[in-house]
Amino acid sequence: MSLFAFTPHRKFPEYYEICQHTGVLRYLPAKQREYGDSYFMEEYMSQYKKSYYEDETNLRNMAKRRLTNLAKMVPFEKGQRNGMFQNHSLLEIGSAAGFFLDEARQCGYHTRGLELSPKEVEYSKSKLGLTVERRSVLSVGEGEWNHSFSVITAFFVIEHLPDIEGIWNRLNSWLQPGGFLYLAVPSSFGPSFQTNPVEWFRTHPSDHFFDYSVHSLKKLLSILGFDVNYVRPMSYHSYRDLGLRGKFPEWLYRLYANQFAYGDTIELIARKRKH
Repeated sequence: MSLFAFTPHRKFPEYYEICQHTGVLRYLPAKQREYGDSYFMEEYMSQYKKSYYEDETNLRNMAKRRLTNLAKMVPFEKGQRNGMFQNHSLLEIGSAAGFFLDEARQCGYHTRGLELSPKEVEYSKSKLGLTVERRSVLSVGEGEWNHSFSVITAFFVIEHLPDIEGIWNRLNSWLQPGGFLYLAVPSSFGPSFQTNPVEWFRTHPSDHFFDYSVHSLKKLLSILGFDVNYVRPMSYHSYRDLGLRGKFPEWLYRLYANQFAYGDTIELIARKRKH
């Protein structure tokens, strides 16, 4: 049986179909595009007003924060012979120039990356000495890396993939029982879509095929045999909220956002059940 069954969205049928099993939203106007060097650099500059490489310090600090989150959950155990820590295997899908992978390697992970930008792959390999392939995640067979990784990360990647069954089947197949999935995604449960859908659709990226929320991700992950261990908004935009929550004092708004993962972007860690 398929994981997903989409029907027209009740309020926005011209923009969305909604999965009856999970609540994931399929963005109907989405179009596929090439993800080469120009896309990578132009999109980053447009969003952050600096180049990816100029933002290296901030990106590495973000990587360290994410790895600290993982460290609270991933059990590194001492080996039997020399007291060294047993390494865990980590795959990053969409690894860019490899800053997160480099930080993860320094924490003791055996790392591997997939990236489409030729320039970023070359930088990862020649400058940082990382194992990164210029390859689409969907070009790797579902059974090719069966149970190969104890951690899989994908930060703002899965929403770009038109084959939703394909990506989720791969994530589930490649992750070891007891392993961890770490995602960052745009969220439809946040101030933009919840209180200002006109602006949400006006600025919606044309290459985002699916929109997730904490609610749809929890349903989907539960079906796949995962338990969510951590979820938080990545940023707070009370000024975007046109509803009652936007009138909260900032401290109360953030308290609410953290409690319910209410944000335009969220991070989530889920653990695959062993049985």
